[in-house]
Amino acid sequence: MSNALPRSATTVALLADVPSTGHVGEVRARRFTMHGDGIGERSAEFVSFAQQELAAGRKVVALYPAWRAERAERAINFVRGAAGTDHVAGIAVDLSPLALSLIADQLAYLAPYLPPGMVAALCEELPRHILAGAWLRSVSHLSTIPTSLRQHMGSYAPSVSFLAYCAPTARVERLRPSDPLGSLPFQPVQPVQLLCSTPDPGITRTFDDHLPPAIRPVATRNLPAQPLGPVYWGSGRYVEFVALSAHPQALAYAAGSIRASACSWCGEPTAAPRCPFCSATASRTPVPPIGGRPAPAPGIRAAPRTGQTSPSEIGPPPAHPPPPTSDASALPPRTPPVPGPPPQSDPHRSYSH
Repeated sequence: MSNALPRSATTVALLADVPSTGHVGEVRARRFTMHGDGIGERSAEFVSFAQQELAAGRKVVALYPAWRAERAERAINFVRGAAGTDHVAGIAVDLSPLALSLIADQLAYLAPYLPPGMVAALCEELPRHILAGAWLRSVSHLSTIPTSLRQHMGSYAPSVSFLAYCAPTARVERLRPSDPLGSLPFQPVQPVQLLCSTPDPGITRTFDDHLPPAIRPVATRNLPAQPLGPVYWGSGRYVEFVALSAHPQALAYAAGSIRASACSWCGEPTAAPRCPFCSATASRTPVPPIGGRPAPAPGIRAAPRTGQTSPSEIGPPPAHPPPPTSDASALPPRTPPVPGPPPQSDPHRSYSH
């Protein structure tokens, strides 16, 4: 008998004008731009969609940018009130548009293999496994990431530029050409892929000369600028980027690092102090494991934790997408395999921090 969870348990939506990066092939979160003259017009499409999903027995995890939250929150509250249900969870994510777009599609990729509460928990966990931010000539109008007075003053110097990070931590650093690697707050596990976008291709020289050599990506994709990029970065002169691991077990181990407990009211597994669906306090009862724990990939130290979910507990270990391709058939199969013995380690691959 298979331990796989129902494939239709969760639907992921993104309530913002944030187009997909296409990095996960055809698997994408359902997007709603929230444009319109009034709250009714802006919310109508999402409300209709959510009602259809609820009627089909699916829960909805609705992401929206924390720095542009009002319209999304009103739409989510309207759906919950009109339907009289707590099966719609609104999750505010404090990420830049490019990073938010990637995380939403990664969640949609993982959703068939996870219970809804775990999908919601990954909204906070996945950003810890990427390096996301932007190269900026000036931070004088940057309000979404904390900046210092010294950094504001440095924006007026002709030779100074900055690297502003929103994941895994939010901070701003002065770009030091002599040591760009020393200022990086995080290095994704090799091999690394790099996604970039800018509204002004003529300003990328400083970025191209310093950040990619420090990250050492095996593949780089230049994407169209996100419509909300200038709003988030406070400028039209920026190069936004996301560096992520292309290791085949990257997403599985991100999911396996979550400590999940059952909600004391609805029973949904959750990692937050309060359930994202019913808002009840999570109990101290860890979610029971569904299957055995496989051997970690080479270089990873196994650190069992009470209530921690292992990659085998989420069905298959969903492989991270290979280097960018337009052929969706190149993605890993989405049908959960029958549980079997742990995979054999490949001595020629490494997965070390």
